[in-house]
Amino acid sequence: MSIKSWQSGVSLVETVLFIVVVSIALVVVLKAFDIANQGSADPVLRRQSLAIAQSLLDEISLKPFGDAASDDVTQGGFAGPYTSANRQWFDDIDDYNGFSMSGIRGLDNASVTGLANYQAAVAVAATAFGTVPVGAGYRITVTITDPSGAQLALEGYRANY
Repeated sequence: MSIKSWQSGVSLVETVLFIVVVSIALVVVLKAFDIANQGSADPVLRRQSLAIAQSLLDEISLKPFGDAASDDVTQGGFAGPYTSANRQWFDDIDDYNGFSMSGIRGLDNASVTGLANYQAAVAVAATAFGTVPVGAGYRITVTITDPSGAQLALEGYRANY
């Protein structure tokens, strides 16, 4: 009578090799998920910053061209101070130069829900572009700082037409 001996199961070397291969594959997959997860919140902040900047740039660009002389109160202009509380009285583009706000607010100075941690800064500078001479054009730069500290700057030009 002969007893046949069959090997069954897995050897220790095969088990260790399986663990190493699965560990390497798991690390690669988890690293890919980590990279995707790190960038997932950034587009939301960037898109919100872009929407805020575009809104401010549109608001400013739609104002009359004006100049410092048009800020004469005796002629119906607004001479400042240029703060978020009296933004609804800004009567021309150059009134926005140096304007900033911490926490985004509407024209009525009401805080916009969810945007309290954003900051906005505006710079308006007389500039020449194309065939528009200096003094007949403005470069408007709106800079938004999001809650993570990243900044987004949006520029626009406005001619005296």
